[in-house]
Amino acid sequence: MSEFPERDLPPGRHHLLREHLLTEIRQSEAASAVSPKKTSKRWFRPALVAGAVVASVAAGLLVASPFGGQSAQAAPSEETVQMLEDIAAAAKKQPVPKDIRDDQYVYIKSKGGYSEVEEGKPAKLDPVHPREFWLSVDGKHDDLLHEPANGFNHEVLKAEGPPMPSDTNYRNLEKLPTDPVNMLDWLHKESDGSSSEDQATFVLVGDLSYESLMPPKQAAALYLAASKIPGVKLLDDAVDAEGRHGIAIAREDQGERQELIFDKETKQFLGERQVAVEDLPYAKKGDVIGRNAVLERTVVDKAGQRP
Repeated sequence: MSEFPERDLPPGRHHLLREHLLTEIRQSEAASAVSPKKTSKRWFRPALVAGAVVASVAAGLLVASPFGGQSAQAAPSEETVQMLEDIAAAAKKQPVPKDIRDDQYVYIKSKGGYSEVEEGKPAKLDPVHPREFWLSVDGKHDDLLHEPANGFNHEVLKAEGPPMPSDTNYRNLEKLPTDPVNMLDWLHKESDGSSSEDQATFVLVGDLSYESLMPPKQAAALYLAASKIPGVKLLDDAVDAEGRHGIAIAREDQGERQELIFDKETKQFLGERQVAVEDLPYAKKGDVIGRNAVLERTVVDKAGQRP
C-alpha cells in the first residue's frame, strides 16, 4: 500500500500505461516552463510500466490512493462463479509455448482508446487506435512499444533496476501460485491504487489478462481467484474496442463499471471496457470511458518482429 496521501485523481483505475505516464511528464515539464501551475490532465487507463504492475508513479505526478472507505459488496453469484470456473478451465487448456527462450519476446497486438480529463472539463474519449507491445520473456531485455497515435514509434523501454515481485514477464509469471487461494493472496499483496483493496485486486486481474502472457496453470488460478472478489458479477453482453460481443466479468466502483470481456463460446479474453453507471463530474451515466481489444498474442524471437 502506498505511503503517500491521495492526490486529485478521478475515480476508476489509477495505474497508468507507460506512454501515458511519459506524456504526463512531458506535458508537466512543458507547462512548468511557461507557468508554475501543473497540468491537471489524467488518464483512466491503467496497467503495466515496463513490464511491471505499478503501485505509484514517480515525479509527484501521480500517486496511488490508499485503500479505505470501501462499501461492503455481495459475494459473486453462483452463476458468476460458474462462468469464471469455465473461463479458468479454458485458460488451463491453452498450450504452453514450446521451448520459449529468455531472449525471446511476448508480442501483443491490440487497439484501444481511453478517456482523459482536465479540471473543469468533461472527459474526452480518445479514438480507438492500434498498439503493439514486445515484452521481454525474462524481463532482462528492453521492451518495445509502438503506438504512433500517442507519439511512440518503436519506443525502447529500458530494462532497469532489480526484479520486482510484480514483474509481468513470462519467467516471473511462471513463479506465481497455481491455486486460487494463494493467487488471491498474491493479488491482494501486489495490487494498489484504487478506492478499495477489492477494486484494486479486480483491476490487477484485468491488467494481467490484457498485456502479458499468463502460463496456463497460473491463468486458471487467476480467474478462480477473481471468483472470490466481492462485488464481481456477470454481464450477458459487452462490446470490446474491436466491436466483438462477449460476456463480461464486471465490478462497479465509485460510479464506474469495469468489464473484462470474454468470448461466449471459447471463453478467451477479448478485451476490457469501462462504463459510467451514474452521472459523474466527467461523464454521464452510460458513457463509455475506456475500451481495448487484444487482437494477437504470441512469442517472437526479437523486439520489433511481427508474426
